[in-house]
Amino acid sequence: MATQSDVASISHPLIVEGALEERAYQLELAAQARDGHTLVCLPTGLGKTTVSALVTAARLDTVGGTAVLLAPTKPLVQQHRSFYREVLDVDPETVVALTGDTAPDARAAAFTDAAVVIATPQVIENDLIGSRIDLTDVTHLTFDECHRATGNYAYVYIAERYHADAAAPLVTGMSASPGGDEAAILQVCANLGIDAVAVMTEEDADVAAHTHDTDVEWEQITLPPELLQIRDTVQEVIDDRLDGLRALGVLSGSSNELSHRQMNQIRGRLQGLIDRDAQEGYQGMSLHAEVMKLRRAVELIETQSVASFRRYLDRQDNAARSSGASKATQRLIGDPAIQRAIGLAEAYEGTHPKFSQARILLAQTLGVDGGSRVIIFTESRDTAEALVTFLAPSFDVRRFVGQGDRSGSAGMTQRAQQETLDAFRAGEFEVLVSTSVAEEGLDVPDVDLVLFFEPVPTAIRSIQRKGRTGRQAPGRVVVLLAEDTRDEAYFWISRRREKQMHSELAALKRSAAEIESSLGAHTAARPAGQAGLADFDADGPAGEAPADGDAPGVEVVIDQREMHAPIARDLAQREAIATRLETLEVGDYILSDRVAVERKTVDDFLETLVGEDRSLFAQVGALADAYPRPVVILEGTGLYDRRNIHPNAIRGALASLVTDYGCSVLQTADAAATAALVATIATREQTDRERTLHVHGQKAARTLSEQQEYVVASIADIGPVTAQRLLAAFGSVEAVLTATTEELEAVHGVGEVTAERIRRVVGSGYQD
Repeated sequence: MATQSDVASISHPLIVEGALEERAYQLELAAQARDGHTLVCLPTGLGKTTVSALVTAARLDTVGGTAVLLAPTKPLVQQHRSFYREVLDVDPETVVALTGDTAPDARAAAFTDAAVVIATPQVIENDLIGSRIDLTDVTHLTFDECHRATGNYAYVYIAERYHADAAAPLVTGMSASPGGDEAAILQVCANLGIDAVAVMTEEDADVAAHTHDTDVEWEQITLPPELLQIRDTVQEVIDDRLDGLRALGVLSGSSNELSHRQMNQIRGRLQGLIDRDAQEGYQGMSLHAEVMKLRRAVELIETQSVASFRRYLDRQDNAARSSGASKATQRLIGDPAIQRAIGLAEAYEGTHPKFSQARILLAQTLGVDGGSRVIIFTESRDTAEALVTFLAPSFDVRRFVGQGDRSGSAGMTQRAQQETLDAFRAGEFEVLVSTSVAEEGLDVPDVDLVLFFEPVPTAIRSIQRKGRTGRQAPGRVVVLLAEDTRDEAYFWISRRREKQMHSELAALKRSAAEIESSLGAHTAARPAGQAGLADFDADGPAGEAPADGDAPGVEVVIDQREMHAPIARDLAQREAIATRLETLEVGDYILSDRVAVERKTVDDFLETLVGEDRSLFAQVGALADAYPRPVVILEGTGLYDRRNIHPNAIRGALASLVTDYGCSVLQTADAAATAALVATIATREQTDRERTLHVHGQKAARTLSEQQEYVVASIADIGPVTAQRLLAAFGSVEAVLTATTEELEAVHGVGEVTAERIRRVVGSGYQD
């Protein structure tokens, strides 16, 4: 057997001597990734991060600049920082970790001074939109767990900005499981601007030398009659609600075994009825909500634990008692059958049979077989806590869950997570009970058993969980399956999808040239940035850089709560617009010292007319108190036909915004139109009007000129433009008020009718 001293290490000017074992497959992947934007696919636990570190070292050595690695969770960020500090031959203080726990100003300073930045994507997205950082000098950007780069996830926006802004960009995407099929993988690559794929599987000789076989077994569990009775009682209510949906015509057939996709299809049909303002749509949507909640309850009693079931229904009960509770929740909790099921669960003194089977498997692995470490994965935090309590008398066990607090279930702080992982690595305890937070990439030690408390219906998560074992020695994976429950369906779905993914990756590897040609077509079609709309003067695109190359002179302040709206991303991509994020007391967007915007979707606006939340008018009142020219933007279509609200009620609310609060009410079709409108107003205010941008909490006092314009404009409602012309012609308010009809008509834009109306208002006697 080769000793540690016999293993060759990687030699490089920026790699610490002896820090990295020389593995041929890692060097080959790194060589490919150095040459272009590359997706690196490698089984979990075989050193994807090492590949990224090798590329980073090469880029810093030859190109310079800054390297950035993005990871989806805070524990991963801290882990990667520790790894990079150990292997890169740079000042460790220049390898920094940035998360939401770091103050924004401190993040900006750290980013500027760092050689390597390890960060969560949300932090980088925030700082890009807030103009606190830029990516010009970033020469290597790594997306860890890059399969997340879909939809509105921050990876997609950051990649788009990086390709547009960086002087010498290079992207590396890393994942053991980049997608469920070829189309999904290609979409991830297109979203990240990747045009090459480097794949290694367990079938490759170089990789096989560093892996061991992992047996996958499944243990069938039979539910006791007491649990079946609870399940069947809840199922009766589900069947009743499904009959209600049949009566509404949105569900056909007699089967009540519906997939999640079929439930989504029903929801789509109900939304269609709502869009047509059919009362059946609202009634059906309430029934649909009940069914979804009850299906979750059935899943918990079948596959998790009685404790999870009870806690879930306790939360529903608390929600039903709260103000503003939905009718669906109230009706669900009030149903006699549900109350009966709750009573049966409270009377049940046993545990789910999976608990005892888990204890048997742990005793075999840690006792009989002489193993040292086990990870148990479960979907439910409630179940994780119940498992820890159940196993603690027999084993040294700890939980590992996410940071967010949930009702009745406290999360773990980042520090507690790190301490738990460090203790597990050091062998201080033998069983880690984890929710999904430990699935993606965390450097947990090689374990003797990975126990799935339930199967997961996605190939990606299944692969990641199983990757926790079989790295250094043969490993074992056991999946617990409750017989004739959703467990079995999820298991077979996962197996099918996992096989499909392995097949797709193998196909990618065999057909690299053809696939990369497809990737080239995808990335070529992907825009580097979003073009702006024409500005007010139609001199060019609103987002076009100034001709002289100067920095943008127009700034928009965006409220932090608007961060996840597409408008913020759109504005931040416009070269002529600088964006700044702040927590605003009033408004969503500040465009000058006098103009601020409150944005509402059409649905939000209509909800204020029929719901208990009347905060819109309080928000607009505060906005009008703080800014002379408040603006309300209504975003979306169907203002008069989306809800069962009389058009006069809608008109009355709009009239109130205008007459009671002095707001300009503007409507846009979608987020892109809102962004273009905001950019246009900001440009007009700050460039054409030469207004400054102030964030303040009270209405700015009008200047003398503004007060004079206000007085004259109010005469016979002649408006601000005519008022400015009259003041320019006569020089003072007094002169305007004493001018004759003939003198008034001499002013451009003032006709005979307007002049007579002014004289009538000024010269007529007052009548009480």
